[in-house]
Amino acid sequence: MKQILITKQDYTRIHQAITNAKQSNSIKKDEAEKLLAELHSAKIVKSEEIPADVVTMNSIVKFHFENNKKEMQFQIVYPNQADFRNGKVSIFSPVAAALIGYGVNDEIEWIVPSGVTKIIIDEIIYQPEAAGDLDL
Repeated sequence: MKQILITKQDYTRIHQAITNAKQSNSIKKDEAEKLLAELHSAKIVKSEEIPADVVTMNSIVKFHFENNKKEMQFQIVYPNQADFRNGKVSIFSPVAAALIGYGVNDEIEWIVPSGVTKIIIDEIIYQPEAAGDLDL
């Protein structure tokens, strides 16, 4: 499994969001543990050092599922900003959690509600760090 990259700011904020969600029982324990394990295995870098082709929080990502070629695009946001109708998906969702820290052309095997699937990142349309938006 490839080591993912994550900014220190994203790491801290995601970790805090998980802690808050666990306290309010708004995240399943196994989902929280899976995301925490992913975070703990990540290489943490400064926001200025994250490559422009790596998915970070608030990135708009275009990807597809290898098994059915279905293409999707959405922005990965914190739970309180999630708005699926407007293309904003919570980091707590399985597919958003799968994408964070990976880069363009990476293939990610991930367990989603329907089983194991392979997700391939096609493009990062917007990444805050690359755009100079370091305070999002």
